[in-house]
Amino acid sequence: MTIQLYAFDTPNGRKISVALEEMGLPYEVHVVDITKGEQNAPDFLKISPNNKIPAIVDTNGPGDEPISVFESGAILIYLAEKTGTFLPNDPRARVAVMEWLMFQMGGFGPMPGQVHHFIALDNEADRRYGLERFMTETKRLYGVMDRRLADHAFFAGEEISIADFAIVGWVWRHERHQIELADFQNVLRWYRAMLARSAVARGFAVALKRGV
Repeated sequence: MTIQLYAFDTPNGRKISVALEEMGLPYEVHVVDITKGEQNAPDFLKISPNNKIPAIVDTNGPGDEPISVFESGAILIYLAEKTGTFLPNDPRARVAVMEWLMFQMGGFGPMPGQVHHFIALDNEADRRYGLERFMTETKRLYGVMDRRLADHAFFAGEEISIADFAIVGWVWRHERHQIELADFQNVLRWYRAMLARSAVARGFAVALKRGV
């Protein structure tokens, strides 16, 4: 059965397309153009009540019944548990994955997302204040990641996990939030290794915009 993916060409959307490709799950894309307000459509709100992308519908959910899942972190956990991949059973290893997944959800996503917002403002005073505030925190988070990757191949250890899928979508936008990856050599090494994976490359290549 095919997973129905409702997404747009954003870091959060790319997390799920990358995960689906890595897990080898068949899926069908439904573009939800957030620039046109399609996330507010009644049919979409039925599966994503917070009117945010991404969301999925698994027609072969628990008990062989359909299930919808919204929020990218919840989707990653659901898919990992469904396939038994990228989320270890060992309690200590599992905690590490959850830590870095929540690091992304709570910090490395909201903070660079604010940078994206303030960069686009026309008012110089508003833009300057926002960038000073959120660029500082974004750079700090890159530093946290760089230190972690200094002695780990991936964020949760030596094996790739859903935490890496969550984080790569945001590092993918490093140019937009004005980060030079050469300043964070361990992140750069990890990012290149991620993009070199054929499934990750396919996840970034899938069209999440119309007309692409």
